[in-house]
Amino acid sequence: MNRIRRGDEVVVLSGRDKGRRGTVLRVLGERVVVEGINTVKKHQRPNPQKGVAGGIVEQEAPLHISNVALYNPVTRKPDRVGFRDLADGRKVRVFRSNGEVIDV
Repeated sequence: MNRIRRGDEVVVLSGRDKGRRGTVLRVLGERVVVEGINTVKKHQRPNPQKGVAGGIVEQEAPLHISNVALYNPVTRKPDRVGFRDLADGRKVRVFRSNGEVIDV
């Protein structure tokens, strides 16, 4: 079970975009792609067969998962994630600061 999943709201902890918030678009093993964060300019060649125009395209580059933390809406701060087993046998993610359950 991953600590950070697609659709989570995260805060960037280090790097050029430190302090910015965004939604996780993809999880690629130890890396995550966050919407609007770590944008890079890529020089793209035209491909008429796929209908792709050439030029300079901005896209999000992956960040290492250790450089992002889950956003806690109660404390309005980034927070670490732990795991807890519920009475009905489910394993859920919880915030470390206040123990509140993330997964419903």
